[in-house]
Amino acid sequence: IAVIAVLIFHAFPMALPSGYIGVDIFFVISGYLISQNIFQRVDVGDFSIGEFYGRRVRRIFPSLLIVLTFTIVAGWFILMPSDFMRLGKHIFAGSYFLSNFSLLGESGYFDASADTKILIHLWSLSIEEQFYVFWPILILIFHRFKLGYEKLIILVGMSSFAYGGWLISADATVAFLHPLSRAWEFLVGAAV
Repeated sequence: IAVIAVLIFHAFPMALPSGYIGVDIFFVISGYLISQNIFQRVDVGDFSIGEFYGRRVRRIFPSLLIVLTFTIVAGWFILMPSDFMRLGKHIFAGSYFLSNFSLLGESGYFDASADTKILIHLWSLSIEEQFYVFWPILILIFHRFKLGYEKLIILVGMSSFAYGGWLISADATVAFLHPLSRAWEFLVGAAV
């Protein structure tokens, strides 16, 4: 449902103008699935940060490399030199899960030229991976000091939600693309 909503929004914006909420739903589902796995494995003493990141690399990188390779090859043939240079910047950012920050340096996700940004969809993958760089570490710290996962979720979730709420009025594009204003969505899933 989340993916279909986003696809309809991009293909037919007038048919489902709020379809981008599918990304928010995806973040909640991701937070639920990944956090549940981490909590269970930490509780039984079977969690390894290296193994966690290794599994993520094995799951994400094969598809990501295919997308980036196909895009650069196709871009070589169909893009103008200036557009190809921008594509190179987006490929670099996408390969390091920094697409959201790369887009922040441009005019924004919803600007008129957004449809010319071939890899714009990688912003959400970047936010997800940025979240999962820190989330397992925080879980381990709270577990080590017996502070409870509930306190962690509330502390980080409320801070992120408040920051995101403030940021929307200051700069909606930054609020949309910044991982700290999106972390609360993963934490809604973690709370479930």
